Amino acid sequence: MKIGEKIIRVKSCPSTNALAKDLSLSGEKEGTVIISEEQTQGKGTKGRSWYSARKKGLYLSVILYPSSPDISLLSLMTGLAASDAIFSSLDIKISLKWPNDLVWEGKKLGGILCESGYLGNRVNYAILGMGLNINHEWGDFPEEIRQQAVSLKLITEKDIDEEQLLGNLWQMLNHWYGQFLLERREGIVNAFQEKSVLALGREVTVDMDGEKISGIYRGINPQGGLILESEGEKKILFSAEVMTKKGATEEG
Repeated sequence: MKIGEKIIRVKSCPSTNALAKDLSLSGEKEGTVIISEEQTQGKGTKGRSWYSARKKGLYLSVILYPSSPDISLLSLMTGLAASDAIFSSLDIKISLKWPNDLVWEGKKLGGILCESGYLGNRVNYAILGMGLNINHEWGDFPEEIRQQAVSLKLITEKDIDEEQLLGNLWQMLNHWYGQFLLERREGIVNAFQEKSVLALGREVTVDMDGEKISGIYRGINPQGGLILESEGEKKILFSAEVMTKKGATEEG
């Protein structure tokens, strides 16, 4: 079944990822999408919360059963699909910040949270979660994130047709997931780099659960890990956050 052929819509839930996980464990088909008007406990990376204003954003999760263990690439291909769908729908170019942020002119437009479960060494399920700011006004964001956030409505200065955007999103997700299943890793990585806010050779500092490491950004490896050259050694990072020199999250 293709992504988006079956959509389960709910008015409210703690987290679409949590609901999708439960459904996957009960045998729901691959490609099923869960969309909620709001999330009361929306999740971001590293245990952070994701603000989910009711009927203002797009909050969805996709159930997948991938055969490849390269789960880190799923976040990258989801970012590519979202960026392509936004461009097709609104002619807006969105940048991507490794591994899971959608960025427009330095402001955060959306985020991706990929979660997975294993049976031994085999991937049992993967959940692609996405939060996208669509029809938010400035006042719809909490004051503490207002300066760092943006929505498609604020960018275009008009209401967004969510159904048109979703139609393009399903098309792009199916395309990029197809590339993932065909193990076209290099194509995914190269396409992501073209949209990346990070230029190759740039000096960066990354935060790995409180441990900060500085070095030169050397790109992304075929499994989706960030390549950091530090003290003459190349490190591959799969769970880290790129920081600015002042310690803030890097977004352009």
